[in-house]
Amino acid sequence: MNAQNTLQDAYIYDAVRTPFGKVGGALAKTRPDDLAALVVRESVQRASGLEKSGHEAIDEVVWGNANGAGEENRNVARMATLLAGLPTSIPGTTVNRLCGSSLDAAIIASRQINTGEADVMLVGGVESMSRAPWVLPKTERPFPMHNLELANTTLGWRLINKNMPKEWTVSLGEATEQLREKYGIDRERMDEFAANSHQLAARAWDEGKYDQLTVQVPDTDLTRDETIRPDSTAESLSQLRTVFRKENGMVTAGNSSPMNDGASAAWLGSDKAADVLGLQPLARIAGRGAAANEPQYFGYAPVDAANRALKRAGIGWDDVAAVELNEAFAAQSLACTDAWGVDLSIVNTWGGAIAIGHPLGASGTRVLGTLARRLEESGDRWGVAALCIGVGQGLAVVLENVNAR
Repeated sequence: MNAQNTLQDAYIYDAVRTPFGKVGGALAKTRPDDLAALVVRESVQRASGLEKSGHEAIDEVVWGNANGAGEENRNVARMATLLAGLPTSIPGTTVNRLCGSSLDAAIIASRQINTGEADVMLVGGVESMSRAPWVLPKTERPFPMHNLELANTTLGWRLINKNMPKEWTVSLGEATEQLREKYGIDRERMDEFAANSHQLAARAWDEGKYDQLTVQVPDTDLTRDETIRPDSTAESLSQLRTVFRKENGMVTAGNSSPMNDGASAAWLGSDKAADVLGLQPLARIAGRGAAANEPQYFGYAPVDAANRALKRAGIGWDDVAAVELNEAFAAQSLACTDAWGVDLSIVNTWGGAIAIGHPLGASGTRVLGTLARRLEESGDRWGVAALCIGVGQGLAVVLENVNAR
């Protein structure tokens, strides 16, 4: 904190991610720590000022990861910086807030910048859902005579505490069925929203909007997000069977985000970081919000999180020109946008996770970086990045375009 005991602003300077691979797909042979190291290395290379300033100018690395049970288990933030060849003097910490992990990493880093504890922070996240291991719980007594069951750590609840209420531990899909029933979201709207996500994502790639935001993973031929289906229509998606309920279900694989592999990163810093990084700020982090509700209604938690972030930024929804929402499911996305009263024409205009994919720990800095670049392109002033989070939480960040028209 400076001599006047005032807070300094935190800005996002750049963002980059890998194309997201489908589970068992093009990135399945790449370790998560290597994916993380790749975007760290790419971020450093894009910050030309570091050649003069020195890599030691990076105050800290904060990384998001949801599973942490596999090859990324030894604090992947630290592992990524070491694998990327950065100095051993740069500290790193890994954050787990499930789907919101890397946005939480950005929030944590921005607070360090606000208080003057840091001027240059590298944040990001990674997930390899393909390589998430099965785990075998330890027994309470040695040499048991009964069989033991492996638990899959890819997604959702596992090794559940018997004291946890059953209504809280339903599958993510069943929770979304309950959410869409509560808020009156019908199948037609869900499939239309999902089809639009695919069409917008394909168009954004075709128009080169992701060229600056992505880096190809070596030894793969993946040049775009692997789960985009440009020919998706509401009619074709309506033919898919429901997954989580045999009767009266509406949630399908087509109107849900897939499971994915990928990594993302972003530079955050104070105004002093411009000279250190050799980059100009894109947007100011103007507001942050976290919220929680009943675990089975996790998809609705971004509503309060975004409203709190907007209040802290001193603006309202009428001021917002761009929204990036992670799209875990079409139903939860529509429940949130309905509650906010926003026009869908400003939501995920470059596609969302239903098309792009949702590698849990990497999604937060994906939505944050995409929002910053959308505001840069449009010249609009205000945007919101938000994510729903399993076990009933939501996170949101408000960005202010520093070069708004």
